[in-house]
Amino acid sequence: MLVQILAIIMSYLLGSISFSVLLAKMLKGIDIRQHGSGNAGATNTLRILGKGPAIIVLCLDVIKGIVAISIGKWLGGDSTWIPALCGIAAIIGHNWPLYFHFRGGKGIATTIGVLVSICFLPALYAGILAILIIIATRYVSLGSLVFVAFTPVFLLILGGYTASVFWTSLIICLFAFWRHRGNIVKIVQGRENKIGSKGSNKRGKQGV
Repeated sequence: MLVQILAIIMSYLLGSISFSVLLAKMLKGIDIRQHGSGNAGATNTLRILGKGPAIIVLCLDVIKGIVAISIGKWLGGDSTWIPALCGIAAIIGHNWPLYFHFRGGKGIATTIGVLVSICFLPALYAGILAILIIIATRYVSLGSLVFVAFTPVFLLILGGYTASVFWTSLIICLFAFWRHRGNIVKIVQGRENKIGSKGSNKRGKQGV
């Protein structure tokens, strides 16, 4: 039990590494949370630092989720819940990072890493749908919500996955909707920042 708790703590600490904050400080000497949308994620990194840094942040944040699941499988024994809890812990760490005064992003990139690790095909199908939504609307936040909403749907359609995987995907979905509640209001009102915009409103932040 102690080792399993350690795995969850390690995953949270891993998730707390905010690559967008670190890269912005390294490249421009700024706190990215004070610029653009104010979100510590890949979309705001694209807005402030450009495509290259944004791709780096996206990939590293996804890797956090993948590594967290690997830690859970390594230290979790035969439990299917420990890897799931490690994935959730990494997402919580990204959103409320210990090292950065608990001000992070919204965890979608790390969520991608978690979900592709525990249910690759459902996450892939949901990801394709999300990409199409982003292309059509230019709302990254809407695409993010489509991704987390449809992953559990595809899990049910495809079948063959454990209860821990389904409930984890559902918990992550509800968590993401809560974190994006401001974005949802802005989408309905037509005020949400679109990808490529220079929006400076720090409420209802968009991004991953």
